[in-house]
Amino acid sequence: MPAPALSLHPATLLRRYKRFLADIGLPNGEIITTHCPNTGSMKNCLLADSPCWYSTSRVATRKYPHTLEVVTTPGSFWAGINTVRANVLVESAIQQGIITELAGYAMLRREVVYGQEKSRIDFLLENDDERCYVEVKNVTFMESEGQGLFPDAVSERGSKHLRELIQMVHDGHRAVLFFCVQHTGIEWVEPADAIDPVYGKTLRMAIAAGVEVIAYGAEIKPELGVIALRKKLPVKI
Repeated sequence: MPAPALSLHPATLLRRYKRFLADIGLPNGEIITTHCPNTGSMKNCLLADSPCWYSTSRVATRKYPHTLEVVTTPGSFWAGINTVRANVLVESAIQQGIITELAGYAMLRREVVYGQEKSRIDFLLENDDERCYVEVKNVTFMESEGQGLFPDAVSERGSKHLRELIQMVHDGHRAVLFFCVQHTGIEWVEPADAIDPVYGKTLRMAIAAGVEVIAYGAEIKPELGVIALRKKLPVKI
């Protein structure tokens, strides 16, 4: 079954500030502050006075009930900047059989503590005596046409996750780094060596150790409430 349509509302992006806040202008002229759920720099995703889309939570206790979801990038592409939604997209695509590389597992568990550094893996897929550890990364940084880069800022946490995945392979398990590409202009993914050379080096070490790297791109049609993974993308190392 396809994922249900999201309830997204149009607005104009004014500014992002204090890392997790963004001001947007509504069609009626009102300006509201939204939660901006993205720990990265959002490089090339912040165009002032550009169209954006947001969602509204039903949780009455939230200080900021609105969440910035989709922004316009150079070239008039859409980018899904809600990094929390990336896991939702991947889980839905696994359940629908879209990600063929991760099909065939009897159980899926989320946020399982694992490894020597006590990280939490995004997904643990299991069959009887078989385990597959899946770490998800949201990709929205496009530098040149078609080129998706990760990370968009130095990410010590990202390198730590790669080391944990390497250890899982050494322990006899399957380990996967999954690039969830929420950018309609990105056609392939590669490490952003100019931004974080340590991450690029660690990623290549992980691949040499047996960690699998997979990328899938999302279809984004905010006016229809559609954000869903659709197709596999190349990964260039």
